[in-house]
Amino acid sequence: MNTQTPFKEMRTAKEKLVVIGNGMAGCRAVEEILTRDPDRYEITIFGAEPRVNYNRIMLSPVLAGEKTFDEIVINGQDWYEENNIALSGGSPVDHIDRDAKTVVTRSGQVAPYDKLVIATGSDPFIIPIPGNDLEGVVTFRDLDDVENMVAAAEKGGDAIVIGGGLLGLEAAHGLSLRGMKVTVIHLMPTLMERQLDEAAGWLLRQELESRGQTILTGANTKEIQGKEGRVAGIELEDGTRVKADIVVMAVGIRPSTGLAKQAGIDCERGIMVDDHMVTSDPAIMAVGECVQHRGLCYGLVAPLWEMCRALADHATDAPTGYPGSVTSTKLKVSGINLFSAGDFSGGEGCEDIVMRDATRGVYKRLVLKDDRLIGAVLYGDTADGNWYFDLLRKEEDLSHIREGLIFGQAFASGGALADPSFAVAALSDDAEICGCNGVSKSTVVTCIEKGAHSLDAVRSQCKASASCGSCTDLVESLLSLTLGGEVESGPQTMCSCTSFTHDDVRRLILEKQLKEIPEVMQELHWTTPDGCSACRPALNYYLMCAWPGEYVDDQKSRFVNERLHANIQKDGTYSVVPRFFGGITNPRELRAIADAVEKYDARMVKVTGGQRLDIFGIRKEDLPAVWADLNAAGLVSGHAYGKALRTVKTCVGSEWCRFGTQDSTGLGVKLEHATWGSWMPHKFKMAVSGCPRNCAESTIKDFGVICVDSGYELHVGGNGGIKVRVTDLLCKVETEEEAMEHCLAFIQLYREDAHYLDRTAPWLERKGLDWIKAQLFDDPQSISRLAQRFRYSQQFSQDDPWAQRAAGDRKDLHSHLAEVRPLAMEKA
Repeated sequence: MNTQTPFKEMRTAKEKLVVIGNGMAGCRAVEEILTRDPDRYEITIFGAEPRVNYNRIMLSPVLAGEKTFDEIVINGQDWYEENNIALSGGSPVDHIDRDAKTVVTRSGQVAPYDKLVIATGSDPFIIPIPGNDLEGVVTFRDLDDVENMVAAAEKGGDAIVIGGGLLGLEAAHGLSLRGMKVTVIHLMPTLMERQLDEAAGWLLRQELESRGQTILTGANTKEIQGKEGRVAGIELEDGTRVKADIVVMAVGIRPSTGLAKQAGIDCERGIMVDDHMVTSDPAIMAVGECVQHRGLCYGLVAPLWEMCRALADHATDAPTGYPGSVTSTKLKVSGINLFSAGDFSGGEGCEDIVMRDATRGVYKRLVLKDDRLIGAVLYGDTADGNWYFDLLRKEEDLSHIREGLIFGQAFASGGALADPSFAVAALSDDAEICGCNGVSKSTVVTCIEKGAHSLDAVRSQCKASASCGSCTDLVESLLSLTLGGEVESGPQTMCSCTSFTHDDVRRLILEKQLKEIPEVMQELHWTTPDGCSACRPALNYYLMCAWPGEYVDDQKSRFVNERLHANIQKDGTYSVVPRFFGGITNPRELRAIADAVEKYDARMVKVTGGQRLDIFGIRKEDLPAVWADLNAAGLVSGHAYGKALRTVKTCVGSEWCRFGTQDSTGLGVKLEHATWGSWMPHKFKMAVSGCPRNCAESTIKDFGVICVDSGYELHVGGNGGIKVRVTDLLCKVETEEEAMEHCLAFIQLYREDAHYLDRTAPWLERKGLDWIKAQLFDDPQSISRLAQRFRYSQQFSQDDPWAQRAAGDRKDLHSHLAEVRPLAMEKA
């Protein structure tokens, strides 16, 4: 993502909407606006993090190793492109000029607005004690914090979490699962005292201690102690000392109001807004954790969704208003069922109903006032949490079911022996099913009635159960009720259009000899006539891989970047990346690039991390002519946009470097000639380093070669992106020819087995290195057969005319191969 190019005003009559904040609230507000009036605004989003929008409440499962970052992305890059949203990631806004109606970033970008949305969220509170700035003291607010904690956990040792609230306990759980010895320091006598009463807090503490955590309550931190600039432990007010290799501050958050205050917008604890989320400046709205509404600030996700709906109504001239929220809490710690909502402090006029079942570890407490539920705490059995929350929000008179209320919805309503789905069936249409995404019962039912007949389809279409998963049972009950049958949980389906998984589809394409996208959809009973943006590209790839030479690539089923052989940029122009085989170029190619830059008025040329030149600012209508000029000089596409081979990075190796052991550049060029233009499940990067100093960074590539005195070490499954993964050693070989053959075999195995949009890293982790080695090495002929299938498919690799092959095409390079078509997708 290029975040340094100057902001370029699009030529349009649309109103300009600028959003400061690329987090959950800012992007949800944009989603709501697009749902109501998709053509009204030209939208620009500025985000402080260099990432797309992700689900911050799911950072706890990422820390615990239960999810990856890719699994918590809410809106990927395609969403921004499809909705013509200009995203400037890693570009914090420095100030707002209300008179000029512009925002200015730290890097100097200036963006005008007609309407502005401030969604800056909150900042973690750092306890003002000595040592709080030591290396190893972290907070728990974003992905960078999670990565810091994961890195610390990989070294092992002791962790201290200061704060026994919701976030602190989730951090402690994640670090504990990753092998650290965890101590939780909490100032108050009861864990999660804002959500739990003393009895439930005690049960929670007992459970956490049984898992190996040390819980110190009523403990006030006096000082964080360090050694040589790094955290070494803490000292409490009572003199107790606890050692630590990392200290996590999770003691609370504060609304991020700095930008608003600097601009002269009214703020108290948060940015003050009215019921339409409008600030003291009529052109500026605010939403999320940064706002204060009717004297309250909210730190949970459900109120954010309600605010976003009210904001979108106002922004599209259909104002409704936001009355405030009643909130509930669930703890995202595996195996602990905990629910809390409303006010359980009690007091004059309040009545407690309590149930304890020590054997089952169940505790329930309901607080009533004037025969209305005002608070609920459930531990151990939270099945009725949504029902209690619905009663609490609606303030219903419960005197008629008072005697059975504590035993749950089915008993209180006379249905103790009724259908197991009674509880969800009796919920009102506007009852909240998914608190993470603000989805009601009626929304889920409508989604099912319109064709979402699986859990995955519901998740895809309305997002219910797509986040923390705690409402999965409710969604499955609604599926069962609506469809009249039980819903089976199983592997994730390919998309909402089908009940088949990726593996099912790949297998059935071969078994049933399916050779066209419509044929697959007909035979496998697709629920939509033409598929969707998720399944069509996948089917197109699976058919190309299964039937090389027979199936014709369907350009309509490709993403826009692949169709245009260029990467769309945030200002609507494109970048073009010619291929430099092995990172080598020559005067003719450089002259052609320079001529194209001048002729087509490109705004920037940048050296990429893959040893190529990226030409920015090409207009869409000029792309065919640009490629024609570059092709004339022998330059072909670098596929920087494609689910294909991207680059083969090399160092100079033994030809020039005094440390080089082999000709790494020559091998890199041969590998790139052999593999370029090959479509893959995802982008694929390679590197060849001439010695163990690894200057080409081979150990973070999908396939990497390290040259050594005795031959070549072959590494697989690396990733240098947001989540860095170091490669696994596949094997060692003695000759360049063996290295080539093993590379082609590994690529073909990946192409034939991985799910579409799987990088090699998650594919390897899912299948296991031992499985991959078995496929390659158990049969002495496997390497040869896989490599031959790859070479055969390369004969039919089709490129758009804009990116045609250079002279000396692939078929000539591999003319030595016997042209005997192997069985499609033959397994070793």
